[in-house]
Amino acid sequence: MITEIFIASDCPDRESPNLFSTAYLGKFTFSNTKNRFVGMGCNTWAYLKPDGNRSISAGCLSVCDKIEDSTDGSCNGVGCCQASVPAGLQNLNYSVGSMSNTGRTLSFNPCSYAFFIEEKSFKFSSSYFMDFKNNGTGTVPVVIEWTVGFQTCNEAKRNSTFYACGPNTDCTVPAGDSTQGYRCNCKNGYRGNPYLNSSTAGGCQGIDECNELEVCKGDRGSCKNTEGSYNCSCNKGYSIDIRNNITDCFLESQSDLPESRSTQNNNNVNKIVVGACLSLFILLVSLVTGFWIYWGYRKKKHMELKEEFFKKNGGLILNRLLDEREEDADSSRYGKEGKKHRSVATIYTEKELSKATNNYHESQILGRGGFGTVYKGTLSNGKVVAIKKTKIVDMNQNEQFVNEIAVLSQNNHKNVVQLLGCCLESEVPLLVYEYISNGTLHQHLHEHWGNQTGSATLSWENRLRIASEVAGSLAYLHSEASIPINHRDVKSSNVLLDDDYKAKVADFGGSRLNPTDQAQLSTVVQGTFGYLDPQYMQSNQLTDKNDVYSFGVLLVELLTGKAVFSPDRPEEDRNLASYFLSSMKTNKLFVILDNRLVRNDNEQISSVHVHQQIQEIAELAQNCLRMKGENRPSMKEVAIVLHGLMRVSSTHPWVMDDDEDIIYSPSTEEHRLLSESAGLLSYTDSIPTIGDSNKGISALQTEGR
Repeated sequence: MITEIFIASDCPDRESPNLFSTAYLGKFTFSNTKNRFVGMGCNTWAYLKPDGNRSISAGCLSVCDKIEDSTDGSCNGVGCCQASVPAGLQNLNYSVGSMSNTGRTLSFNPCSYAFFIEEKSFKFSSSYFMDFKNNGTGTVPVVIEWTVGFQTCNEAKRNSTFYACGPNTDCTVPAGDSTQGYRCNCKNGYRGNPYLNSSTAGGCQGIDECNELEVCKGDRGSCKNTEGSYNCSCNKGYSIDIRNNITDCFLESQSDLPESRSTQNNNNVNKIVVGACLSLFILLVSLVTGFWIYWGYRKKKHMELKEEFFKKNGGLILNRLLDEREEDADSSRYGKEGKKHRSVATIYTEKELSKATNNYHESQILGRGGFGTVYKGTLSNGKVVAIKKTKIVDMNQNEQFVNEIAVLSQNNHKNVVQLLGCCLESEVPLLVYEYISNGTLHQHLHEHWGNQTGSATLSWENRLRIASEVAGSLAYLHSEASIPINHRDVKSSNVLLDDDYKAKVADFGGSRLNPTDQAQLSTVVQGTFGYLDPQYMQSNQLTDKNDVYSFGVLLVELLTGKAVFSPDRPEEDRNLASYFLSSMKTNKLFVILDNRLVRNDNEQISSVHVHQQIQEIAELAQNCLRMKGENRPSMKEVAIVLHGLMRVSSTHPWVMDDDEDIIYSPSTEEHRLLSESAGLLSYTDSIPTIGDSNKGISALQTEGR
């Protein structure tokens, strides 16, 4: 069923822009297979929050210099973006806005739109966009679905008083995990309204096929109508056949008669018996021979298909790289300090990984991301692993893809999720990682985890250590790996925590290798809205400073416990990075902090010391969020600062006298480390004290961004 809903729009030349739109269907639901959520415009964000009581959302980002840069018929993020939504939605609440509200001109980006629309009714083009602008925004068609009641077919049948389906009907349940209720359809051979009783005109009544279809009549034969069907009796010279799903009598031709009919005309009974036995024997031999031929053919085709997938996914290149690394490992099995080299990645079979995940059953799903689905699996040796079933990779990136596997298989950093192996003989590549059991940082900050809610599971010491460990792993990827790696999707949901709250960086599906002789790579913008480097979005130039910006957002997330993007905040504060920088500029840092960090529950360390650490990390995050990448510190410098703060915190050098004056007596090594940290926080400025925090913030704000 089709209905119309309103469009959300943001046009600078309109006095009352329609920035938000809502739709409520009651018992009806929006079809998740026939509708799409669309954002349209330059530098436009579109955000969809379905049901108010559900913790799911969807959105997309459209980037362009002018709307004419877009490609007609393509809604891929340039001038137009789209997102799919879950099934069973009855309530929609979506909003739209522009990332370039200040100084926006009509020629650059006249309007921004967000709407929920029937997929086949929408085909993006620049002229389609101008029609929205010229004709004003109104409504667009959407497909809605309906059902009877809230019970399944079996539940409704047991309660016959309220069962809606009449006689001669079939009860069906619509597809979709969130859809409730059922529908009624007339059985084959019946026609009418399935919701009416058959004794009432219009209910499901049997079709008179003999009269309506005029089958088996005249000189062909005779037709007898039955309840829901009919029977044909053909005259001599005609035979029953089914053509176009209709049973009828057709004129026989001698060439169409089977050999058995010629045999029936032979009056010699002995010849009939011999011929029948011989035919049966030949048939059995043919069936057995055919079965073995078919089985061998299918096995050969299956092997050829697996080999084709293996080559397509870069298996030959990977084998060569792993052989080279195995030779290197054999030639120097032990290092100078006697430590054994870690072995190269294992190549698993598709059958082994399918068995480990119970054929990729939904109950084994750990999470879904932009690059694939992660399943929990148990290998034949009892080891629990995480298996990522990736999406189809770009065929032009095969060599780079397998080289990344080879590089990550040699990773020995304790805070990067270990890649154990891969499978390349399936249609899409399968990656096998170590299993981390305590969820993601995002879950501990923003969701229910265990018996506690939100950030209640994370103490300040845990947050500081997590920040230091993530920074150290990114610095390793940028500076210490044989070929530098840009992660490209640093965010709290890609930081896994073990039972001791130690961090493991995961999800390298969007990562790119960055050769040491190549400072920048031109790529399609990829990442998560809210963590993306604005300079990267404008230039498409990938550098290691993009990860620094995303890590800065992660630091702010650890400090504030707030979501990186929230439509519930004022428009200018919806983006967490902008909200944080504005608060720093107005000296309101401690106003936006996570409430659990404002007080210090550790009796061994004074609250002044914790506040000092919070101030220093906030200034470090401010440096990471500078608009110009060249003004940001490197991840190695960031890691040194955080490691210094960790060293100071772990040795508890702060004590309080009776007058609450701070007495600090650091060792020579700690003094050097703090000096290095101070230099990195503001490059040329010293670390401000608590009493002089405003001065330190002002010094950082005057520096070029």
